[in-house]
Amino acid sequence: MDLAVALVLGLFCLLLLPFWNQSSGKGKLPPGLTSLPILGNILQLDVKAIITQCVKNLGKALVSVHVHMFGIDNKIGVGEREASKCQLTPHGLGLPCLVPLPVGIMFSNGKRWKQIWRFSLMMLQNLGMGKRSIEDRVQEEALCLVEELRRSNASPCDPTFILSCAPCNVISSIIYQNCFDYKDQTFLNLMEKVKENLRILNSPWSVLYLIDSCFLFQVCNIFPVLLDYFPGSYNTFLKTFAQMRSYTLEKTREHQASLGINNPQDLIDFFLIKMEQVPSGTETVSTTLRHGLLLLLKHPDVTAKIQEEIDRVIGGHQSPCMQDKSHMPYTDAVVHEIQRCIDLVPINLPHAVTCDIKLRNYLIPKGTTALMLLTSVLHDGKEFPNPEVLDPGHFLDESGNFRKSDYFMAFSAGEGLAHMELFLFLTTILQKFTLQSVVDSKDIDTSAIFGGLASMPPSYQLCFIPL
Repeated sequence: MDLAVALVLGLFCLLLLPFWNQSSGKGKLPPGLTSLPILGNILQLDVKAIITQCVKNLGKALVSVHVHMFGIDNKIGVGEREASKCQLTPHGLGLPCLVPLPVGIMFSNGKRWKQIWRFSLMMLQNLGMGKRSIEDRVQEEALCLVEELRRSNASPCDPTFILSCAPCNVISSIIYQNCFDYKDQTFLNLMEKVKENLRILNSPWSVLYLIDSCFLFQVCNIFPVLLDYFPGSYNTFLKTFAQMRSYTLEKTREHQASLGINNPQDLIDFFLIKMEQVPSGTETVSTTLRHGLLLLLKHPDVTAKIQEEIDRVIGGHQSPCMQDKSHMPYTDAVVHEIQRCIDLVPINLPHAVTCDIKLRNYLIPKGTTALMLLTSVLHDGKEFPNPEVLDPGHFLDESGNFRKSDYFMAFSAGEGLAHMELFLFLTTILQKFTLQSVVDSKDIDTSAIFGGLASMPPSYQLCFIPL
């Protein structure tokens, strides 16, 4: 009887916990929809629909800053650019608030996150970010990409795999000082694992895990058996991640045997010297390229203007380099517009409020989880008059010069590397090939496919016609 009473009281206290958190917090939280105990607003999300659209709809009738509950904690949704910028400033919501696992930039917190972030920037600078060495690697891989595309013999092909190989090899050269042949079995196995984990991360359930990761994993740390009953493919993700980690550890041991402390060659060498760790990623660049080529097939007039600029500035024989970018405002604008238009990550990774801050007329308590709705910023009609259309004019002034926009948000330690890859890969491809669709351009569907964390382009085929 005493046990039953204790269980009932415990359950009652658990049900009251969300209301206690909300009422005991300092200041005035933004408005939000009515939520249920424990479940919060989860039942108002349709996991079979577009998760990002569901979250946007929850706040559509509210304001640019609104509150939802998933699990036992409040989540602040920030939509407009002015409010969103506050999230990623030192006085705002500067630190990620993710699963409490000490792994890389994405999943670290607090002091460790700062150390890894600074280390990754230092590593990129030492390896030549903004200098010639990394640019040389990207240029070399761009030529390999062109040669691989030539083998299609102008026949229709799905560019997904080839466009994934190129950025993966760039990252591999930075981490392992090693580039793979596109047919290498080890390389293919790694690509398959990356692809599988991306598929899992882009499932609807992964978004719910991400939104309330801290609560879920605190529960599972106490009751680890619950992991076996989680919906989705969480356990498969962990297994695949462990296999990728095993490969990295093997490479690390090889580096230890030949480490030159005064002459580090790649990320692992820097890691062994500094005893830190940093993650890598390839899918963002390859997905952006794949979606970008689809948009260019849809808009052949844009493609023609890029190729005209390439002919005028670079010519047909010299390899594109980053120095050319300042003389190619239209191409630079297209690269930015592709990133804006595809809306690759509609909802940014959760961040935690590092101190009590005032946002608009609301006081957000320290520790509150915040979600920045990048999609609402990138599709702001005031800044981008044609938000749903590929319009390079969004990043050009009246004189045709490149124009920066504060609404274009890309926050990453590797942001410079990603933009370098996009510019050099795209210009090299368009310098050597004419893109030809297998269907009429007006019949091309460029609508993104949303499953969870990222928006993906639909499958398509095209022909690379040598110039």
